[in-house]
Amino acid sequence: MTSTSLEAPPDGGSMIRLTEILHRSVKLRQRRFEMLPLRGQGAPFTEPHARNPSDSLPPSELADLISSMSVIGLLEPVLAEEIVVDGKAPTIRLVTGERRLRAMRWGAVNRPDNPHFAALPAVVCPGPLSEEERHMWRFVENFAREPLRPGEQAAALLYQRCAILVGKLLKAGKPVPQEVYAIPDPAERFYALEKIRGTDSACAAPWSEVLDRLGLQLNERKAGELVRAFRALPRDLTEEMDEAAVRLNTRIKFAELRNGRAQAAEGIWAALKSSKRLHLLPTAVNVGLEEPELDPEEIITEAEERQDAANAGRRAKLTRVLSSPEAQEESEDGEDDAAPSASGQDGPPEVSVAEGTSQLAPASAALSADDDPSRPAVETDTIRTALDGIRGLLVEVRAGKEIARYDRGSLRLALRELSTHLDDTPAGETDHDAMNEGSEAA
Repeated sequence: MTSTSLEAPPDGGSMIRLTEILHRSVKLRQRRFEMLPLRGQGAPFTEPHARNPSDSLPPSELADLISSMSVIGLLEPVLAEEIVVDGKAPTIRLVTGERRLRAMRWGAVNRPDNPHFAALPAVVCPGPLSEEERHMWRFVENFAREPLRPGEQAAALLYQRCAILVGKLLKAGKPVPQEVYAIPDPAERFYALEKIRGTDSACAAPWSEVLDRLGLQLNERKAGELVRAFRALPRDLTEEMDEAAVRLNTRIKFAELRNGRAQAAEGIWAALKSSKRLHLLPTAVNVGLEEPELDPEEIITEAEERQDAANAGRRAKLTRVLSSPEAQEESEDGEDDAAPSASGQDGPPEVSVAEGTSQLAPASAALSADDDPSRPAVETDTIRTALDGIRGLLVEVRAGKEIARYDRGSLRLALRELSTHLDDTPAGETDHDAMNEGSEAA
């Protein structure tokens, strides 16, 4: 393998393949985490010399990074290599993370009382690293910034479990053959290591230890489900499902369907993928499991019918209005018994009719929560949560993402009903005033 072969992420930049490449390097496998001093012996050096860290003002291009580090510290360690020369103390040379090193150096000089600038978090490997190994690490580091998808999470969990198992086997005096290290698939490698372990419980690698080592906020049941789905599905299918953002529960059920009806499962996936209707996959898998006599085409047709029925049910709930005979009788009785209003006019107050509805809204809807003590105000936290969700949706839409067809319908129905509660303005307050208050609160 040459350095030019690593100038682009292999096979689309899958984290699974990048991790496999990383594990082929003996030096990168021996990496360790250290807190390095920023000055004096043991401090890392870099080939391209940065500007003098003793400047009183932070470099403009590092100002945001330094500000973030001063509050929460350095979250992503740099990569360094340990250079050993006979007769001399080891030196540490930076491989990736020059901006982070410059920012930390500036903070160490100009903010010596801030504990976040006391030492540099670093992943240190025995050096010197080859250009290929440097490229490997840069690719893995860049892609690690992205949230891991289920298939990638499962591979990372298995690689870490293999690493723990290898350490315990070697400590117990059980050699691990070189061909086991060379197995690229993490599930197959773990199976081979388990055969070496046999029944020795002292060498086991429980999920609790794996999760603790990785620092993941994940429970053992979820870790087991991720790996179970990863083992049950072909690697190319796992990557396709990662790209399509297929949920873990759907993967587990799809694996169950594939185990009993492989042709049906493959036919469903191929048809839905080619027609860009993968949103039907969860329903189609359920139909396939429940009705084994149906072929893939019939399963998809049934899934569409179920999905349409479910959407119709949602629409009915969202558009439900006051239409029962009892409610209409109460409304008529209220009109007969209504007392004269404060302005001297007889009858109930006028009520606006929401566009697209055939029923009158209750008269009390014209009153604000402040005017009608019997109607408590919506909790502020609820409003804030809703606004945060709407703003998050707007960010994604403005970034060019598309709202799925069924989601668009659900949003329209929810907003249409919500608009009936937003149309009423308290007495003495204009819509302009309400908008100004809302923008200030936001």
